[in-house]
Amino acid sequence: MKMTGNTILITGGGSGIGRGLAEAFHKQGNTVIIAGRRQSALDETTQANPGMKSAVLDIESAEAIRAFGEKMAKDYPALNVVINNAGIMRPENLLEQPEDLKDAEATITTNLLGPIRLTATLLPQLKKQPAATIMTVTSGLAYLPMSLTPTYCATKAAIHSYSLTLRYQLRQTNVEVLELVPPYVQTELMGSRQANDPRAMPLSDFIDETMRILKERPAAKEILVERVLPLRYAEKNGNFDEAFLRFNDA
Repeated sequence: MKMTGNTILITGGGSGIGRGLAEAFHKQGNTVIIAGRRQSALDETTQANPGMKSAVLDIESAEAIRAFGEKMAKDYPALNVVINNAGIMRPENLLEQPEDLKDAEATITTNLLGPIRLTATLLPQLKKQPAATIMTVTSGLAYLPMSLTPTYCATKAAIHSYSLTLRYQLRQTNVEVLELVPPYVQTELMGSRQANDPRAMPLSDFIDETMRILKERPAAKEILVERVLPLRYAEKNGNFDEAFLRFNDA
């Protein structure tokens, strides 16, 4: 992925990792469009970063995604990078679940169906560009799940698998597929406690290391900061069972 001169769409770009990536790419001289549900968060981010663009997107709605794709093709015909970052994370007690399973279903719709639908909608436009990139944001929890958030972990494992097959099917096109795998980062994904948790990686450190990897390792398909390696390679290193128990019993 080239680091400048792109037109980049970032979902969930009004806060957290999405905002961090948006600001970093904006500073590199890219045209950045952030998308999300909350106009207030989008406005706060664009006002702090003059020249950054925004568009409201309900990632849970298939109809809204189709209309959004048409808007992108019309307003930003040079769009060549999509970062599927929007996501939600909710705790679930599988022993005491409500009948409607609304948290699990919302998580699947946002974290899994949303990126799949958006990718399908934007792919024809991306294929028209000289070079294009689809980046999916998964999680270290795709590889070593946390029992507190089972559906979140499952959706991230699914998006990892989807990214592998998407990359393979697009191997003879101009569209590359990257996977960004965050560790536990200081964001408000699970509320203010996570944002201030000293055990989590500072957001600025995560963004800086991510951008450095993208610049220095252009052939990398997975973007792995140092802090996520124990999660990503627990199974490969032969200590998955021990790491899983240690991780979840902590």
